[in-house]
Amino acid sequence: MNIVGRLTENAQVQTLSNGKQVVNFSVAVNDNYRNKAGENVQQTSFFDCAYWLSTGVAPYLTKGTLVELEGRVSARAWLNREGEPQAGLNFHTSKIKFHFSKKAEVTPNTSASETNNANAITPLPKPQVTAGQIAEEDEDDLPF
Repeated sequence: MNIVGRLTENAQVQTLSNGKQVVNFSVAVNDNYRNKAGENVQQTSFFDCAYWLSTGVAPYLTKGTLVELEGRVSARAWLNREGEPQAGLNFHTSKIKFHFSKKAEVTPNTSASETNNANAITPLPKPQVTAGQIAEEDEDDLPF
């Protein structure tokens, strides 16, 4: 299953008693639809995500970052302190794809909010090529 959403807070790395490490984070996923009355309805679902493959991704998982996750979903239920039933969704993440803006550069120390306000990346200048250089390149002895 794939989900696309934004992180609700920075990811946390947790070390378990057996020495294994897991990256925990939460993602909000929006769903828009039109009801029978013709009104637009927006519904948000929250997923508590766990990523076991590498902790190196944690610095990039910052609040507000747009991600596409591949994995499997599971539901959990519990009673809160007042004894009322609660429910939540877990997402066991197997693959993470970041959807960064082409105008922004992201480093592990840059939050998504800083990324959205970042200036556009300056493109490299185009190389200056003359007609003589093109002709020289075409005259090589390569057989293909």
